[in-house]
Amino acid sequence: MPTVLVLDYGMGNLRSVAQAVRAAAQGLALDVVVGHEVAQVQAADRIVLPGQGAMRDCMAHFAASGAQAAVLQAVAQGKPLMGVCVGMQMLLEHSEEQDTPGLGLLPGRVRRFDLAGRVQSDGSRFKVPQMGWNRVRMSREHPCWEGIPSGSHFYFVHSYFAEPARAEDVAARTDYGGDFACALARDNIFATQFHPEKSADLGLRLYRNFLTWTPCSSSLPST
Repeated sequence: MPTVLVLDYGMGNLRSVAQAVRAAAQGLALDVVVGHEVAQVQAADRIVLPGQGAMRDCMAHFAASGAQAAVLQAVAQGKPLMGVCVGMQMLLEHSEEQDTPGLGLLPGRVRRFDLAGRVQSDGSRFKVPQMGWNRVRMSREHPCWEGIPSGSHFYFVHSYFAEPARAEDVAARTDYGGDFACALARDNIFATQFHPEKSADLGLRLYRNFLTWTPCSSSLPST
C-alpha cells in the first residue's frame, strides 16, 4: 500500500497535521505514518513537511533528526512533498529570522512583516504575527487547488513570509498589509504558508488533493 509520511523532526504541529491527513485519506488506499527514520523516508511515496516555531530551530532539529538528506534525495527522485507553514519557509534559500539558511529547494528568501504605521480598513493597526483567517487568491491552476475556489479563506499564523525569486513558483497570494506569496509550487513540490489542518473542510480538501496528485517528473538537482 502506498505510504504518506508526516515528518516528525520535533518541530511540527504533528498531532493536528497527522489527524487531518488521515481524515483526508479516508477511502483512499494509503497508509499515513508519522516518523523521521531514514528507512521511513525512503519507503514513503509522498511526504508532508510541517513546521512550527522559529525557523532556525526547525532547521536545526531537521538536521539533527537524520532525515534531512533522505528527504532531499526523495524530492530529487520526484516524490511529492508538501510543506506547511515553516515547512514551506524551509524550502527557500534563506530566512531573515536569525539569519538562517534554508534547504534551497526553491530560490528565494523569507522576510519578516514590516507593518509599522499601517492600518486596516476598520482603522485598527496590523499586528504581527498575522493570526486568523485570510483570503487566498490562486495565481495559477494546479491540481492541488481542484475544487477550491480562488478567494477561499484559510487559517494563518506567521510573522515571516516567503519572497520567491521566480514568479512562476507562486501558486497563490494573499494580502496582509501588502501582497505576498502564500503558496508555492514547482515540479513535485507544493507548499502553503497557511495551515490546511486548521482550515476546516477546504483544508482537508487541499490535503486530499495533495494525496491524489501525480506531479510531472522533477527537474530539481540530485543531492
